[in-house]
Amino acid sequence: MRFIKQKFIYMDNASATPIDISVQKDMTQSERELYANPNGIHTTSVKARACIDGARAKIARALNAHTDEIIFTGSGTESDALAIIGTINKYSEIGLANIPHIVTTTIEHSAVIENCKILERKGLAEVTYVAPEANGIIDPKKVEENLRENTILVSVMYANNEIGTVQPIQEIAKIIRRFRKQKQTETPFLHTDACQAMNYLFTENIEKLGVDLMTFNGSKIYGPKGSGVLYKKRSVILSPIYGGGGQENGLRSGTEDVSRIVGVSKALEITNKIKGSEVKRLEILRDYFFTQIPNLEKSAGCKIHINGDRESRLPNNINISIDDISSELLVIELDANGIAVSSRSACKSTEEESSHVIHALRVAGDEFNSEESLRITLGRETKIKDIKKLLKVIESILLKYKNWK
Repeated sequence: MRFIKQKFIYMDNASATPIDISVQKDMTQSERELYANPNGIHTTSVKARACIDGARAKIARALNAHTDEIIFTGSGTESDALAIIGTINKYSEIGLANIPHIVTTTIEHSAVIENCKILERKGLAEVTYVAPEANGIIDPKKVEENLRENTILVSVMYANNEIGTVQPIQEIAKIIRRFRKQKQTETPFLHTDACQAMNYLFTENIEKLGVDLMTFNGSKIYGPKGSGVLYKKRSVILSPIYGGGGQENGLRSGTEDVSRIVGVSKALEITNKIKGSEVKRLEILRDYFFTQIPNLEKSAGCKIHINGDRESRLPNNINISIDDISSELLVIELDANGIAVSSRSACKSTEEESSHVIHALRVAGDEFNSEESLRITLGRETKIKDIKKLLKVIESILLKYKNWK
């Protein structure tokens, strides 16, 4: 007996993107040919080193940065940790009169929040967590209000990984530059986690963006998992967070993974080439879903709420809350129908508590009471027919459980 295979629709691209075929091809070639330790002096090692140098130069050009400002890490989390802990450790070594102070937000990725909490618990830093407005956007004035004489670092993500809201990074950067000028010092530095932003937002001129440190990774830009990058402006001095052989200018010890470095550089190159057209295409798909919400509410007899600002959000992000139904149940039901989505950040999905991002919106005064949420993140393979099927399946699930009540 023959069965018709159901097409699998992947809409969890904020968790991880599939690897681009061209990226995979370049990685396979480098794995086969550049297997030597790039820190040796024989010919095979020298070739591996040259490949790393080429990848570094490629990323530097993509950001309009210097090659010595690009640091390769093993993930976005490690990049965030190096930026945060590395900055605080360096200024702790200097022996400041006061404990270093960090300003961050309550809606950061756990890679930022948890590393800030580690520093707090150890008594190595004071941390102020700025809450978002009800639309999921940080008010730059609140960042400014919390700057102190001993503020060493401000860390605000470029785009939120759950609700997709785009933060006013350039405006925050202007505030920090003005504060430095008044204080006549080089700090605070501005760090941004741009893992979700690289595919869709302006990153082509790091100086114009105004950040001193920027994190991104391969797994969100159709590159390899286990690859991360930290942009570090030349004027920023960091301490390594562990010791070893002193690779990456002494900041990230360990034998470099040539194939993953090749992969992340190739992925960024492709992303920048198609960014403009892909943003426009995905905005159409995202907005089509939003326009269909009233019809879905009417047919299913329930209230659906869009989490986060409708306009200032990533073009591929849809985050909704639906009355009286568990988001995890929706994820399971959608999966059974061949559609992959998530209920929150995959980095926290094994924990029982609700999303800290959605919780922050409700605390800020968002009128919707539920802290359940469904995150749908579109990608390069998403088509309008996939959105239509998603809407149809959601409707059938809601009607199914409505009849059971």
